[in-house]
Amino acid sequence: QVHVVESGGGLVQSGGSLRLSCTTSGFTFSSYDMTWYRQAPGKERELVALITSFRSTRYADSVKGRFTISRDNAKNTVYLQMNSLKPEDTAVYYCAARGPLSPKDGYWGQGSQVTVSS
Repeated sequence: QVHVVESGGGLVQSGGSLRLSCTTSGFTFSSYDMTWYRQAPGKERELVALITSFRSTRYADSVKGRFTISRDNAKNTVYLQMNSLKPEDTAVYYCAARGPLSPKDGYWGQGSQVTVSS
């Protein structure tokens, strides 16, 4: 059975930091590309950061230089370090996994709320 569980969200002041974790089980984590998405109220879901199985990374322009995605294959976990947070970063953050040669993300977590106060 597959599990994808995000943690680490919460309320933080503008300029602060948070680290999100996404712990997984039930699939071969090291072979999967992992992505963080976010969705703010009234807005479409957007890609925040991606890390491939080869550890290549990609970021949304809005978070470049502030957010860092990383993975620990021994712990089947992907992280999102978020620094210099802004109120516009407020959203529910989701973790997703995409298998080798898969055209879309197959496994999703339930989401973790991040709220940045001004």
